Amino acid sequence: MPSSQSASLHQLFQAHNGWLNNWLRARLGNSSDAADLAQDTFLRVLSARNVDTIREPRSYLTAIARALMIDRFRRRALEQAYLDALALRPEALDISPETRLLIIETLTAVDAMLDGLGERTRSVFLAVQLEGLSYVATAERLNVSVTTVKKHMVRAMTQCLLLMED
Repeated sequence: MPSSQSASLHQLFQAHNGWLNNWLRARLGNSSDAADLAQDTFLRVLSARNVDTIREPRSYLTAIARALMIDRFRRRALEQAYLDALALRPEALDISPETRLLIIETLTAVDAMLDGLGERTRSVFLAVQLEGLSYVATAERLNVSVTTVKKHMVRAMTQCLLLMED
């Protein structure tokens, strides 16, 4: 950074850092977050390398700080949603090796059964059973009649019953 820009940045910081910290503290409710965002704001000014062209410093600084606050709120909301989703997950079960083997064998058999279905039958079955679509919605999605959906569901369910007998 040329020395003129460095001096201008120093002058901008000296003149407006306290004000920006107070402005942020009033909106965030605590001084540590305000200080972090004020620092980030001046880092953005530094990286933009346009300090000599700033005509309305407080408007410019508040625009940057407001965008950083929005980013922070979004990130915190995303983190909270993730933590909430984790909290809703059931506790991990300690299952026996025998049960684990049965689960793997069952999943392998279901996978083989799905592989053995025709493409349309598999698509109908997965749309209805996994996605929870109605027969009408499945028919619309696949551009077939509801009767065709029912026919393919009968085939798929028959294969499921045969799988259960084994």
